[in-house]
Amino acid sequence: MKKILYAVSFVGICLLLSSWGSKAHRIINDKSAYCYPTTLLFLIPNWTNVVTANASAADYRKGSDPTEAPKHYIDIDNYPEFIQNGQISQSFDTLVARYGYTFVMDQGILPWATVTAFDSLKACFGRYDWNKAALFAADLGHYLGDEHQPLHITKNYNGQLTGQTGLHSRYETTMISKYEQLLVYPPDSVQLIANVSDFVFSNLYTNYAYVDSVLIADNIAHTIAGNVSSDAYYQALWNESGAFTIDLLRRASLSLADLIYTAWVQAGSPLMYPAGLVDPENPGQTRLLTIFPNPATQIISFPVVVTSHSEHVTMYIYNDNGNLVETMFNGVMEKGTHTIKKDIKNLVAGVYLCRVKAGNVSSVQRFVVAP
Repeated sequence: MKKILYAVSFVGICLLLSSWGSKAHRIINDKSAYCYPTTLLFLIPNWTNVVTANASAADYRKGSDPTEAPKHYIDIDNYPEFIQNGQISQSFDTLVARYGYTFVMDQGILPWATVTAFDSLKACFGRYDWNKAALFAADLGHYLGDEHQPLHITKNYNGQLTGQTGLHSRYETTMISKYEQLLVYPPDSVQLIANVSDFVFSNLYTNYAYVDSVLIADNIAHTIAGNVSSDAYYQALWNESGAFTIDLLRRASLSLADLIYTAWVQAGSPLMYPAGLVDPENPGQTRLLTIFPNPATQIISFPVVVTSHSEHVTMYIYNDNGNLVETMFNGVMEKGTHTIKKDIKNLVAGVYLCRVKAGNVSSVQRFVVAP
């Protein structure tokens, strides 16, 4: 049935199976950057803006790429071993040998698409292909978002098996659009993932527990409102599901940050050039990374990467006329990424330059103090 629905039309797909809707996918990808450790701050804002802007690119490809749609779901409860043991084999080939290729593809390949996107991201990091890396990171975030949408991991994906047809779009698109401003959650600290496949499948098993929660929330809202279309229905649906929905989105953002960080570390922790101002052909340079936020009104951060064991670093601020405003830092920095934060409320609104000097190397970036 799902395979037929995917084939009817691209518009129909977007309405029925749009995987959290574009707003939630954008939120997931955007908020993942708030979880980055200091070593990844050079990815903010330019690289991560691309990751956010392309959060729904995978959905848009469904209309032109017939191989894309199965990557967005897995009807995991159609596998007998899941019903019996709560898990399935992580090996695609093993499942094909047991059930046949057609069966496995019909159930969807979300977890394997997620691992493949991770592998592609790591490969791009390893060859300093930052543009493609951002696109694969966007896809990775999209697939992780889908695996944190309970209706994307069950055969009852649209409530059609329990008399709740249409639940998919009601929950993930209409409700999310109505309560978008309430989708607020704090950042978490990333962790290095030892086994990516284990991590992806563990997420699936954790999130599957919320399938019944979504179904129950819909039934309660329907009972309260007497329909499934009114403001009263959506208010009740949000009251019943809002808290765990926010948590699902939060964990999707953290999962994306975890895997971006893991891919970067496994690729050898490369540094970006020119946006990050560390040339891969001349990595032994201390440089100023991307200043953020920019423009700023109160506090601004100046990330500096030191690639040697330790180095004497001086940081200067000049106004747009080239006059020295202050020496912001003058001392030794150890190897690693350091973030110098400055209160700029006393600076006159305008354009300034930050210059970082270490030995014979210096780098300069503009930043704007907003009124």
